[in-house]
Amino acid sequence: MSAAKSSQGSVVESIQESANLEIIADSGDEIYQRKATVLNEAMQAVGMGKYQWWLFVVTGFGWFADNLWPIVTSLILAPVIQEFQFEAPYLKLGQNVGLLVGAIFWSLGADVWGRRFSFNITFFIIGAFALAAGGAQNDITLISLIACWSVGVGGNLPVDSAIFLEGVPASHQYLLTVLSIWWSLGQLVGSLIAWPLIGNSKFSCEVDQVPCLRKDNWGWRYFLFLMGGLMIVLWAARFFLFTLHESPKYLMGRGRDADAVRVLHEIARYNGKEGALTLSEEDLTSISNTPGDAPEASMDTSALGAVRRKVARFRMGHIKSLFATRKLAYSTTLVIILWALIGLAFPLYNSFVTYYLATRGADFGDGSVYITYRNQVILSVIGVPGAIVAGYLVELPSLGRRGTLSISTILTGVFLFASTTARSSPALLGWNCAYSFTSNIMYGVLYAFTPEVFPTKARGTGNGLAAAANRVFGIMAPIIALYGDLTTSVPIFVSGALFLAAGVIALLLPYESRGKAAL
Repeated sequence: MSAAKSSQGSVVESIQESANLEIIADSGDEIYQRKATVLNEAMQAVGMGKYQWWLFVVTGFGWFADNLWPIVTSLILAPVIQEFQFEAPYLKLGQNVGLLVGAIFWSLGADVWGRRFSFNITFFIIGAFALAAGGAQNDITLISLIACWSVGVGGNLPVDSAIFLEGVPASHQYLLTVLSIWWSLGQLVGSLIAWPLIGNSKFSCEVDQVPCLRKDNWGWRYFLFLMGGLMIVLWAARFFLFTLHESPKYLMGRGRDADAVRVLHEIARYNGKEGALTLSEEDLTSISNTPGDAPEASMDTSALGAVRRKVARFRMGHIKSLFATRKLAYSTTLVIILWALIGLAFPLYNSFVTYYLATRGADFGDGSVYITYRNQVILSVIGVPGAIVAGYLVELPSLGRRGTLSISTILTGVFLFASTTARSSPALLGWNCAYSFTSNIMYGVLYAFTPEVFPTKARGTGNGLAAAANRVFGIMAPIIALYGDLTTSVPIFVSGALFLAAGVIALLLPYESRGKAAL
């Protein structure tokens, strides 16, 4: 789940498309910006129709998988450690490295060879390696295959968010936030399926069973086979049941104006709005020949040019603009620190929660695999309404964004500390339910608040820096867990302390964006 949250930083980066176009303009590629503006107007004319609602579903699969697979590694953690006898953090380290590589590779790759190819291949990669992982004979093989499927998972949100944003009119880009419904379903579905499989003593070794033999521990393998098969089914649905058109903006960026116009007309025809679209190829090509432009003015249509537009937001000038004044520099620094601390604290606990529940439950005398996975389902259900509550609290004048973020983050840390005092399984479950609820509120506010406090011109840069800090510190979590010993409460105390520190820092943020236009 932690890595899922980290990779969701890509959504934060993508959601500010208009801000990124300003950055592209500043990078010298003004022709791209002009053409992109024309395509935005054309997409608005196409409207929100059947094609876009299908996009909501098939790109929603990406959100679903983004949360499902980090949860999968958490759910199989206890039984595979019992069988293979290795240190738990190594499994999560392999996963987080794969997610980071995937996010970078697919994000840039989608600008080189197109969104459509990346969209059509990532799910197949996940499913194929997950099915192979179900037959793993040792921990090295399993961790390697987890890293491989995580490369596919890491590409889901960067690619799918770009496809969705570039395929819907600006008036409906708010639906990118609504797509998080699929994200919640991923965690819930994974937990519900793991409960009868891994949580069944017929398929899994009991916590105190020594040795745990392969023949007694098929539950996690059945689970991987089923989850891998589900990804293949979803891949087939995206590949065979829905015709995804290549992004018009990608085609335009590669100099294929005629194809960009053709795609828009095909989408309009599919929506029954052909008559509403008057865009022609000449409308785009004429922009490249606007009188008054410098003779050397032209749009770079190479693959390298596409990548340059992607990384333009990280030019030094845009980074400097985030620190233009003392107050803005103070705000930017605190936001990045917040993302870094939470990026470390969240996976340090959440990635190992199933393992914690199993080992602590054993101490209480009721650590059966059935109880462990039943509790995981309960935690998944409790976390779902957190985002809804967050949406209500942030609009309260007495709380706003800063107050809600600070209180929910501090409470998340408090509940983690409190969980170490539990002397029974029901008490431990209660504290973890409270943690699950408040941590979902925390993330709901964080994702909404972050884009609002960065200046429009450099919003893409700020969001990118925050997401990068989150991912890098997420990789550090399993390394710290290696030295913290998961059989003790040390990692829980460290995670709780980080949440408390982040909650205090949230109070120090100089801007409150409730009821105000973004800077």
